[in-house]
Amino acid sequence: MIEKVMRLKLEESLSPLVLEITDQSHLHKGHQGFSGESGTHFKIVLVSEQFSGKSLLNRHRLVHTLLAEEIKHIHALQLSLKSPKEQDAI
Repeated sequence: MIEKVMRLKLEESLSPLVLEITDQSHLHKGHQGFSGESGTHFKIVLVSEQFSGKSLLNRHRLVHTLLAEEIKHIHALQLSLKSPKEQDAI
């Protein structure tokens, strides 16, 4: 559920060329913040033209602002945020 909401918000706001949202909660079994349920630890890989010319800090701030409500309900969020030029360079 939370993954679908995050995907919708990111797609609508950032028109990503690449958007991968991975629920990594199962990897954190036994760690603090693990509730035994999915939806507590996420990794997001996002490539968007919206990131061109923005610092990494400003990219993170933008995503955190967009997902502010969802972040309140998760324990960890790992972000990989690139512009199309940066993605092409890989």
